[in-house]
Amino acid sequence: MTNLNFKQLDKLFRNNDFPNIENDIRGIRFLKLRSMSRKETMEEFCTLHAVNIVGIKLKDYFEAVFENMKVTDDQINDYINSKYRQERVERIRNQDYLVDQLNRLQLFDWGGSFGNSLEKNIINNYVKKIQSFDKINEEIEGSLLSSMRGYTLNSWYNHWTSIIIEDLFKDHDSVLPTVGLVKKIDFFVNDIPFDLKVTYFPEQLLADKLRDCGYGNELTMLKKTCRILNIFIPNDLNPRDLKLHLLNKMLEDQRPVAKQFVKELRDEKRKIIADAENSPVELKKWFYENQGEARFDASNRFFLVLTDETDMASSWKLKRNIVFLQEKIHEHLDNLAMDIDSLDTEFYWAQGQKTYNCKSDILFLKYGE
Repeated sequence: MTNLNFKQLDKLFRNNDFPNIENDIRGIRFLKLRSMSRKETMEEFCTLHAVNIVGIKLKDYFEAVFENMKVTDDQINDYINSKYRQERVERIRNQDYLVDQLNRLQLFDWGGSFGNSLEKNIINNYVKKIQSFDKINEEIEGSLLSSMRGYTLNSWYNHWTSIIIEDLFKDHDSVLPTVGLVKKIDFFVNDIPFDLKVTYFPEQLLADKLRDCGYGNELTMLKKTCRILNIFIPNDLNPRDLKLHLLNKMLEDQRPVAKQFVKELRDEKRKIIADAENSPVELKKWFYENQGEARFDASNRFFLVLTDETDMASSWKLKRNIVFLQEKIHEHLDNLAMDIDSLDTEFYWAQGQKTYNCKSDILFLKYGE
């Protein structure tokens, strides 16, 4: 363990070097205070604990409190918990209304090719391609409006469900929240900082595993079975949408061949996910190694993997199933023996050609088992 001063720890933080911060005697203290480093928060804390900051510049409050050895870790923890409880009261009061609103979303569709950049796609796919004034107005009222609506609704849904799920973690006794926003940290579990990632079992990894176990390509198998059953296969859909379309047809078909196909595919997927749950190291590495360059980081992560085993395409709905989520999350945290070594994760990021070390935990929430 190192024993760095404030400026050394601050430099590590700005360089996103969290492993070396955590390896410092006062590293976790630094991160907790970093989350409460706003002016109002620092002044309130100092007043509460009679910490003299008279004559100290605002930008130096954080360092002054950090280096003040009369400020104990228990005082920091108690203050953070009290601030969270104050904020939580209002969100609890509003939670039933919010969950009801979230349940009104019936279709989770990003609306085409927008991805993560609305402006880029509007410029590339509409502004630079269409010369006709009438045509671009038709697109604005038609496909563009539909795409923007889907993108906005999905973003809205993900934002508010993320807040609810974070609160379910922070409500647990073993979890310490952050007071304000601090990059790459949503909460601490037994003094280990984590960035929460609510996600699903990766489609690409599932496809690779289906191929490796001898099942083959899911879309190819769907087409083959549809031909056997004389089910029409359209040619105007992209592969992902076509797969969902044909699978829905198969789910509704009551003939024995269709039922058998659906059962075998579901059983294969369940086995793959169960194997990953029993031995999660590969999946955790996969999540880290398949990050996009723009959002890459090697922070500690808590992966919450949601799966509706009766219909994987509906797994997004689990984000608003508060009773189910709370039960499973708290059960995991109740039983969590924080064995540091078991959390150690090493991965190689090919784009940066570098090996990283961090800590990660993973919880599989499977509905319809």
